[in-house]
Amino acid sequence: MNVSYSGPADLPEIIPVFPLPGALLLPRGQMPLNIFEPRYLAMIDDAIKTSRLIGMVQPDVNDGVRGKPAGLFDVGCVGRITQFAETGDSRYVISLTGVARFKIREELPVSTPYRQCLVSFDPYLSDFVARAGEEDVDRPAVLSSLKNFVEANQLQIDWKGISAASNEALVNALCMMAPFGPREKQALLEASDLKTRAELLVAITEIELARRDDGSESPLQ
Repeated sequence: MNVSYSGPADLPEIIPVFPLPGALLLPRGQMPLNIFEPRYLAMIDDAIKTSRLIGMVQPDVNDGVRGKPAGLFDVGCVGRITQFAETGDSRYVISLTGVARFKIREELPVSTPYRQCLVSFDPYLSDFVARAGEEDVDRPAVLSSLKNFVEANQLQIDWKGISAASNEALVNALCMMAPFGPREKQALLEASDLKTRAELLVAITEIELARRDDGSESPLQ
C-alpha cells in the first residue's frame, strides 16, 4: 500500500462496514470484491472520497429478527481499497488489502444506505506489525494439512509459490481461501495470534477431512 498504518491512531474510529457471510479478511491479505448493490456502490463512492477504508464483518444470521438486518459479529477487519475499476455495467470491481482487526463498540444510527460502526483497534495492536509471531508457526504441520486437503479434493496448487510465501502470508491466505463456514471463519479471524490461527486452521481442516472420510455431513459449508 502507498499508505502505512502504524497503530490505532492512524485509523478512524467510525468506519463503514460491509456485512458478508463467509468473507474473511486478515491483515495484509488481499480480498477481491464485485460490488453491485446500490447501497454498497454508495459506500465505495464515499470511501474513495475519504479514507478508502472499509470494514469487512460477518453478519450473525442466527441473531437476526424478522424484518430487521442481521446482527454483526463483534470482530471484523478493516481493509484499504488498493485496486478499483468500473465495469461499465453499474458495477465496481475492487480489491481490499487488510490493515487490522477491530472490535465493534457500537453500531451507529446513520442516514447512509450502508451500515457504520464505532470500532476499536486497540485489542489488536500486533496486527500493525508485519509478520509478527511467524517464528512460532509450525509450518510443516500447515503444509501437511494443505497437502492432504489438496489431494482429497483433487486440486491443483502452485507449490513453488507456496514454498516462497512467508509464514504469515501462507497461513492468512489459506484461512481466507478455505471453504469453511461462517463460524469457522470467525474463529480463524479472532485467533489471538498467528500461531493459534495456524493451529486452528490445521485442526479445522483435519476435522473436515475426517468427516468426509466417514461419510458424515460436513458442518463447514
